[in-house]
Amino acid sequence: MLRYALNRLGLGIIIVSVAMMMIFAMVYLIPGDPASVALGPRATPEMIEALRVRMGLDQPVWLQFVKFYLSIFRGDLGTEVLSNRPVLTVVLEQLPFTLALIVGGISWSVLLGVPLGCIAAVKRGGFVDQVIGVLSVAVIAVPSFVIAIYSLLVFAVALQWLPAIGAGEPGNPLSQLRHLILPSLAVGVGWVGYIARMVRASMLETLEASHIRTARAFGLTERRITYTYALRIAILPTITLLGVGIGHMLSSSVFAEIVFARPGIGKLVYEAISVRNYPIVTGAVLVTTVFFVVVNVAADILVGALDPRVRSSFD
Repeated sequence: MLRYALNRLGLGIIIVSVAMMMIFAMVYLIPGDPASVALGPRATPEMIEALRVRMGLDQPVWLQFVKFYLSIFRGDLGTEVLSNRPVLTVVLEQLPFTLALIVGGISWSVLLGVPLGCIAAVKRGGFVDQVIGVLSVAVIAVPSFVIAIYSLLVFAVALQWLPAIGAGEPGNPLSQLRHLILPSLAVGVGWVGYIARMVRASMLETLEASHIRTARAFGLTERRITYTYALRIAILPTITLLGVGIGHMLSSSVFAEIVFARPGIGKLVYEAISVRNYPIVTGAVLVTTVFFVVVNVAADILVGALDPRVRSSFD
């Protein structure tokens, strides 16, 4: 298990290092002078040159790259261009809103997807199985921003059941929860289909295993066999799928935060790109990349701890 965990951690470090190189390259290749865009059309050449020097854009590319790496290893993501605040502080202020959105999306996907997958497996080949299969494909095919817009129009505008915009009143958990329902639904509903199909396929395989046949021979009820013995094993692939799904939810959160006017990293990056605020872009993308890699490594280690077959090749 230790060798397996170290392998996963090493792979995660390599992925983060490559991501840092790609982030620097993409930001450098974006057309336009960030100093000119940040200061606006009325800025004088002297003001633009002073800002370029402060941002380090007057230095060779290789030196900018080395300083970029060294500053990250020191925990310094740079300084925000407009407010002169540390980038890490700005990003961490927005991170809790995005994390709450992702946790809400995962909750929707698990609470709906796992039961639907179990029901589809138990009712294999029947009408219920076919309906769940069609619904699974449908929610996978619909983009998250479409779900966000229509849920806003239906539940917030037409029915007025839930608030339309904002993140709720600070210090009021109930208000924040009500403001989180629709955005998290838009982020997580697409993964209901993925999880339902994954759980169904894994459950069908598990229900044919020898220990399940033994449980049936002992006269256990089908309900107890399904939810006590089969689901405990069939849920393992779903853990890995959720690790991948978090990356998708991070990208979907951009649309949800814009449509519902919520604070968050996605909206922060969108606004920073529009004004060429490169330190914010690099810092926010790097933090989300590290978060995504950490979650996937943790999911792999958890699956390896629960299922010895996964880590058998490292023993």
